[in-house]
Amino acid sequence: MANEYDVLIIGSGPGGYVGAIRAAQLGLKVGVIERSYVGGICPNWGCIPAKALLRSAEIIHYIEHAKDYGLIAEKTGVDIAGVVKRSRGIAAQMSNGVGFLLKKNKVDVIWGQATITAPGKVSVAASEGAPKGALPAGEYTAKNIVIATGARPRALPGIEPDKKLIWTYFEALAPASVPKSLLIMGSGAIGVEFASFYKAMGSDVTIIELLPQILPVEDEEIADHARKRFEKQGIKILTGAKVSKVVKGADNVTAMVETADGKSQTLTADRLISAVGVVGNIENLGLEKLGVKTDRGCVVIDGLCRTNVPGIWAIGDVAGPPMLAHKAEHEGVIAAEAIAGKHAHPMDKLMIPGCTYCMPQVASVGLTEKKAKEAGYEIKVGRFPFIGNGKAVALGEAEGMVKTIFDAKTGRLLGAHLVGAEVTELIQGFVLAMNLETTEEELINAVFPHPTVSETMHESVLAAYGRAIHI
Repeated sequence: MANEYDVLIIGSGPGGYVGAIRAAQLGLKVGVIERSYVGGICPNWGCIPAKALLRSAEIIHYIEHAKDYGLIAEKTGVDIAGVVKRSRGIAAQMSNGVGFLLKKNKVDVIWGQATITAPGKVSVAASEGAPKGALPAGEYTAKNIVIATGARPRALPGIEPDKKLIWTYFEALAPASVPKSLLIMGSGAIGVEFASFYKAMGSDVTIIELLPQILPVEDEEIADHARKRFEKQGIKILTGAKVSKVVKGADNVTAMVETADGKSQTLTADRLISAVGVVGNIENLGLEKLGVKTDRGCVVIDGLCRTNVPGIWAIGDVAGPPMLAHKAEHEGVIAAEAIAGKHAHPMDKLMIPGCTYCMPQVASVGLTEKKAKEAGYEIKVGRFPFIGNGKAVALGEAEGMVKTIFDAKTGRLLGAHLVGAEVTELIQGFVLAMNLETTEEELINAVFPHPTVSETMHESVLAAYGRAIHI
């Protein structure tokens, strides 16, 4: 029957659409239920449009430093409307691309708000903005239902975003004008990326972080390097600080900030971005009635993305951290292959890289030095600075470093942490090495091309074993 499926996926974000395509490749009849944006948050209001903004910020940075490269650029300026228009155009292109891929793979798109009324049954209520060719609201059935509803910005009591003075990433991605001054609550990936963008656009930026370290999930040494670079650019940073109250003015906000040492101060700015994390979209899905187990706002799953209720699966941000698009995509594949009866492999979360596209970029995989020690490993640590790399110096990007952590007993690579230009492109080399269980000997014997920034990766491994050449 038309409304009967092997798999219904609720949400068309990176996890949902990738899982749908993989399930379709495996011969299953698949439908995706979406209520807002084909492709979900990532291509529409997250990863992709944010990187488009940051590219504009990078270019204005280089133009303003043209003299450093022996060039003359006398007139510079920011057309924020043009910057946003480019970003939104790219977002639309990516969303359309997802729609094309779903159609190509014969995945039905069902438009509306989904509720699981019973195992194998989904009721879809109408929502606005249905794309051409989407199936309407109604009752649908499926042997397997995959929850891929993603997450939304977390709101703190008393500091709820109002879209005018207090922004989430939605408003920050499409500003009508550049605020002269900006407060950012939270120094995770979203917070520091917007700090880099708005600083390049001309804003006076202050980051307020509750924990003692910015980029809290990163290695302390890497985070400290990034902080110094941010502060060198003129970004103000308060760590161990809490926004206890916000007072809205006619066209500004005033934040009362308390620090760990018991002191307090008042900061006023044109706008405040709340970047204090996200929370899973688990509401209004019928999960409580079905008895689906949740924990701290996320659906609880096993290694194959199964919930405690047979036939109901969950993937991506709604299934818990790390809340990253590439993690969601791989969970989509795992769920699809498990549903199809294939030999699916549970994902090792230690192998998931983290990338932050601020200036400088930060990338990592595996254990930090602190976590490795806490886990009881005897470790060898290698470090190599970009200043010792000819390509980095030639690029004018001599500030950065690579840090590698090895098990001293076995030579196993436990973690890699990078900060500097384009390290988000370099990290995959270490990800592959960890997945292939590569030892330090194999990495040392690998030939890296010259001149490339990737040579810093090799030198860091050499440094861990007292063999670094260029430092």
